[in-house]
Formats: sequence, C-alpha cells, structure tokens
Amino acid sequence: MKVRLSLVFAAVVLVSCTSESTPPQNGLGAPGQEVASSLSRDTAPDTTAQELAQLSGDNAAFGWEFYREIVEDGENIFFSPHSISVALAMTWAGARGNTETEMADALHFTLGQGRLHPAFNALDLALATRAEASGANAPLPFRLNVTNALFGQLDFTFLDPFLDTLAINYGAGLRLMDFVNEPEESRVAINEWVADKTEDRIEELIAQGIIDSATRLVLVNAIYFTASWAEPFEEANTTDDAFTLLNGTDITTPTMHGYAAMLYADGPNYEAAEVPYDGQQLAMLLIVPDDGQFAAVESALAATTVAQIRDELTQHQVELALPKFSFRSLVPAKEPLISLGMVDAFGGAADLSGMNGAGGLFIQDVVHQGFIAIDEKGTEAAAATAVIVGETSAPPAATLTVDRPFMFAIIDRPTGATLFIGRVVDPSN
Repeated sequence: MKVRLSLVFAAVVLVSCTSESTPPQNGLGAPGQEVASSLSRDTAPDTTAQELAQLSGDNAAFGWEFYREIVEDGENIFFSPHSISVALAMTWAGARGNTETEMADALHFTLGQGRLHPAFNALDLALATRAEASGANAPLPFRLNVTNALFGQLDFTFLDPFLDTLAINYGAGLRLMDFVNEPEESRVAINEWVADKTEDRIEELIAQGIIDSATRLVLVNAIYFTASWAEPFEEANTTDDAFTLLNGTDITTPTMHGYAAMLYADGPNYEAAEVPYDGQQLAMLLIVPDDGQFAAVESALAATTVAQIRDELTQHQVELALPKFSFRSLVPAKEPLISLGMVDAFGGAADLSGMNGAGGLFIQDVVHQGFIAIDEKGTEAAAATAVIVGETSAPPAATLTVDRPFMFAIIDRPTGATLFIGRVVDPSN
C-alpha cells in the first residue's frame, strides 16, 4: 500500500501601515507589555450548528484550493488550513471595501463579519474539548491547543472595536512591540512566543528580514497537536519496506504494520481509510492513489471530492502498512493567496481601515510553517501562521547631523503660529 500524506501547520500575517499613529492607551506601555481589551473571550458564542457546518465546509474548500496552489512535484507538504484561515480571519476583521470582498472570496468566508468570528470562536472552543474523550493511559497524551496573539507597534493606534472582536472571538490580546526601532528584536520575540506555544516544534516562523521598520501589526495563530492512535502499532512489527517514489524509483523506509477496525473504501483509482486517534474524535484520512493515478487523483481533490470519499467509507478490519515519517514544511502563503484572488490586501489599494480607522495599512506577508511526526504511538503536529501588516508610506529611516550653519524657528504647533525665527552660523559665539 502506497501512502501519500500532505499536512502543514504554521502561518503568519504581517501588516504594515501608512497613516496616523497615536499610541495605545495614550502612549502608555513598553515593548513586551500586553494591552488587553477590556472584554474577555466569549465562552458561549451564539452560533448555530448550521453555521458551524458552513464554516467547516468553507474552510475545507479554501484548504484544498490552497493545496493545489502550493503543490510541487516530489516535495512533501504539510500545512494547516485552519491555522491560515484563523490568522486571516483576524486580519479580515479589519478589512473594508474591495479588500474585504476579495479576502472573503479567496478564503471562502461566506458567513459575513457578524457571524464568521463567533463561528470561529465556537469551532475552536469545540476543538478544545476533544481531549475529554481520550483515555487516561494512552501512550501519547491528547493535546489540541489553538492559540492566537497580536503584536502591535507601541506608538500606533488600533481601534477598540477591532481589538474587541479579536479578544471576544479569538482570545487574542495585543502585545506591544517596537518594530520601528527594533524590528529584529521584535521578530525574535514573536518567534519565541510561537516556539513556546508549539513545544519548540516551530522555532523560527518568521525569517530574518520579513519584519521591518514599516511593520505595525503581526497576527499569529499557533496550533499544537499530539494524540495516540486508537490502536497503536506494535513496534516489533515495524519493518523496512519498499516505497515507490513518483519517478518510479524504489526506496526502503521504516513501515508500521497493524490490523484494526477503521473506515475504509476501495475507490475507482484510489484506496482510502480513516485511522482514528484515541477517543475517536479525530482521525487521519489517508487517500492512496493506485499506481499511475497519483496526478489524476490529486488534481481532482477538492472539498466536495474529499467529502464524497469520506461518504464512501465503511467499517472494515484493515491490515494497514503505513510508513513512519517526520518532516517540517515552510509555506510562503502570499503568492498562493494572490493567485486565489486576494490581491488588494498586499498592495497600495489595501483597505484595512477597520484596524486603525484611517487606512494606510497593507499585508506585507503571510508565512506558514508546519511540523509533523508519526510513529507507532501516534502523531505530533505543530503549525503557526503569521500575518504581517505594515504601513504603505512609513517614514524612511534618517540621520541628521547638525554640523554646518542652520536656521531655526519656534512654532506653536496647535495654531501654527511662528513665535521665533533665527539662524546659527557659529555656535561657539
């Protein structure tokens, strides 16, 4: 049985800006301080089951479209569409006009601003309960942690409704950073936060040079997941078996062997199975194209076809041979998102005025990184997404050395009145 598994967990959205910048809380605060909304997370959001189903379906549609944008021949892939969607949903809360429309279309946000954010809140709160169904003595403890945070320029104003939306629905507080004067130190601090939330599996989400003095806001989502298989594989049954690459070359790889009850289907040009995790609440769906059918099956993958495959699964006792694997995947998300129609957000036409009330902000970059490892006990996965927002016309860095004759004036700023004018041609006199 040949297995191809594509997964990814990690993303970042970086935002820059162009306009007025007055400090949060009247300028109080220092780098590293958290400026929280006065509102706490809503732990009982008013969301219907239909809205949750709509959100899950929309996220799946985006996820498989994004998958087709990033696939490359011969490359492993691992990414979290949930992580990317959450990070960009937080960003979308500040989008307006055509930027809001394009983002909604590209990301399949069909619920609208008023319903989408509570639905994401309800979904993440539901995911947080999955550990309750797991066993106490599983080889790997069940953990599914989804965490969000904002990192904002300490002397820049963000609107209270924007911060309140993210606090209520995503549990995200605003941590102050000095991107203007300390972009590298800020990058390191954000990466350390991500590493902490992903058990050091994502250590450098944001590469050097992505954050600069024009950055004003970084919105981050991090996911960490561990779980045992419902029926762990016996290590004694793991053997070195052949695995055929896409180019027809055979390699030898450690392969786990087990026999357990699971959902299975033998399709027209593929086999599929859902391997359950401890507690039966989560499962790994395997889609294994027949020999010579990989391209045909992969090109047809979409939310609808995956749903159809899952509908065809029925209960079987399955003898499963599954390669062990462990890898990390770096996914630059900007170009794929542009290809999906999210264009204005990345340029001068961006309208993220819902963040600051004045506009002048655009998304500098969206970065995503994932880590996955599976063995006889179960699965460990981590992901993070960052959206980096900056100013379109941030003032350039400058140095002024007054070492020559100069003129000066003393002006009353509120009125513009010029009170004094002078010049200095020899400061020693």
